[in-house]
Amino acid sequence: MNKILELKDITAGYDHQPVLKHVNFEINEGDFIGIIGPNGGGKTTLLKVILGLLKPFSGEIIYHTSKQNLFGYLPQNNRFDQRFPINVTEVVLSGLMSEKGLYRSYTRTDKHKAWELLDKYGMGTYKKSPIGDLSGGQMQRVFLCRAIISSPRILMLDEPTTYLDIRYQLQILKLIRQLNREYGITIVMV
Repeated sequence: MNKILELKDITAGYDHQPVLKHVNFEINEGDFIGIIGPNGGGKTTLLKVILGLLKPFSGEIIYHTSKQNLFGYLPQNNRFDQRFPINVTEVVLSGLMSEKGLYRSYTRTDKHKAWELLDKYGMGTYKKSPIGDLSGGQMQRVFLCRAIISSPRILMLDEPTTYLDIRYQLQILKLIRQLNREYGITIVMV
């Protein structure tokens, strides 16, 4: 397997307080990595460091591949104002912002790709629905579509089944397993 990235002697945290100390870690193509530990143990901090959302105090991250479209990210909490006037398709398309920029329009091809993903994950009938009208499980599937629309090599998932009932937990986990096994997407999941 080809190495995608590695962390060497990473120390990171918040307000000069380390949460992670001297972490060494690597991610290879096709990996399915589960990160487990207690609340406050640094799991989300590790994801943020890998994603470049948090600069480590020391150590280095070495990328063995292009960083373009490297990551898809499903955060632990997708908090937003449920009254915000955005529909399901627009939420999925927002996953292309890093490559499109803030002011470029989405193409017909982009919209078709979003609709195909929504259909594939059982949300096609909701494509024009306001995001705030969906249940928690439905929203997670939409946010998963947003995370994978850019065809990332690594899908970073921070507790993707939190707040979901058991039926939706199993559905989400099945979709994630399928992305890894059938499509070769590397998975890093807390």
